[in-house]
Amino acid sequence: MDERAPGRLGWPHEIAEQLDWHWRNQLRPRLEGLTDDEYLWEPVGGMWSVRPRGTSSAPITAGQGPFTIDFEFPEPDPAPVTTIAWRLGDVVVGVLGMRVASHFGGSPVDYDSHAFPGDAATALLQLDAGYAAWSAGVRGLDEEGMRRPCGPAEGPYAEAPMATLVLHINREVIHHGAEIALLRDLHRRR
Repeated sequence: MDERAPGRLGWPHEIAEQLDWHWRNQLRPRLEGLTDDEYLWEPVGGMWSVRPRGTSSAPITAGQGPFTIDFEFPEPDPAPVTTIAWRLGDVVVGVLGMRVASHFGGSPVDYDSHAFPGDAATALLQLDAGYAAWSAGVRGLDEEGMRRPCGPAEGPYAEAPMATLVLHINREVIHHGAEIALLRDLHRRR
């Protein structure tokens, strides 16, 4: 049945469209032309970033290949400021990639197994692929799919409906995207 048929709210479509509209009209255009200098820029000391393996002073590093991402667990309070590289890595792995793997049949990914890139162009390719997989999975959910429980991959939220997870991911991508946009603005005006 068409979820946008007369008399129906079409909320699975509206939930998917919320993030997709933001992606097409604000976030992804805002990332065009991202340079390696912006990607790795550290405007304050003690930032978390993506760094060449063996060069981090963070308590924990993760990743496969020549670059790792900085972490600490539990996260300190206040948490360090993070670079665009770190924020993109978090969106690619923790926000999108792990959820695509858990809920839409994507390849398994985690912070330890991911190859974090040392350049902006590769990071954006990873972001585009992660977003495309997430968006396709969400758009494949009908009303019943949005109502079903998230399952054990979401830990204490296992019984929450998928709609709750999708709305959470929408907020996370929008939130991190705004942080990235602000860092780009600051870099341009430094």
